[in-house]
Amino acid sequence: MLPTFGRDHGFGAGVHYTWTSITIITASCHTFKNYSIYDNFQYSNSLIYLSQYMDYFQIVFFFFIIIPSAIIHEVAHGLAADRLGDPTARNMGRLTLNPGAHIDMWGTILMPLLLIIVSGGSFLFAYAKPVPYNPYNLQNPKRDAALIGLAGPVSNLLIALVFGLLVRFAVMPELTGLFMIITFANVLLAVFNLVPIPPLDGSKILFALLPETEIGIQIRQNLEKHGFMILIIFILFLFKMIYPLINWIISLIVGQSVLF
Repeated sequence: MLPTFGRDHGFGAGVHYTWTSITIITASCHTFKNYSIYDNFQYSNSLIYLSQYMDYFQIVFFFFIIIPSAIIHEVAHGLAADRLGDPTARNMGRLTLNPGAHIDMWGTILMPLLLIIVSGGSFLFAYAKPVPYNPYNLQNPKRDAALIGLAGPVSNLLIALVFGLLVRFAVMPELTGLFMIITFANVLLAVFNLVPIPPLDGSKILFALLPETEIGIQIRQNLEKHGFMILIIFILFLFKMIYPLINWIISLIVGQSVLF
């Protein structure tokens, strides 16, 4: 069941959720075949072999890098809410890196594996359990909801920064390919979740910026009502629009041009 996001506009819908999706579509699964950033690395073959074609094993491997990153993303939401005065996530045991507290059996395990099989590895969609927060515990619900939403993508960018710098300075060069995949996965998670479409984190930021006018309220209500359908359309047909931003962020971190 999808979480509610305060459709009454006044943040009176009780407990809200931050909802992180784990999305990989065809172009993402085969992105590495076009990377050209490792000319100066001694162990560049580790990425070249990965880049030829992401078969089932490689997709699953990528998936099990994404899951821990998504868990950290969710914990970041809960920690931000806790710091802003809402202990809901802490009281529910969600401020932990234990996968059992965050993995949804259907959304995180069964559905993605089924999609991999049915689509021949070209499409994957998954989600983790949403982290709850109670807006009544927040001093400034509108602003704080945006900060809670922003915390998840920021955590992924920090992970990408750590592993991207390992790539940049050739630390443990035999693991360059692995570090690059981790960097890519986390930048992908961050940028995708910042798309301002409900129920992604970017929608919380958008809603905080919308004016308290009739037009602002109408935009919010329409996005909340049709957000999931808009998101599916975005994933299927417009996902490549975020590639330039992903490319730029990765290039900035690793210090060399990245081409999709």
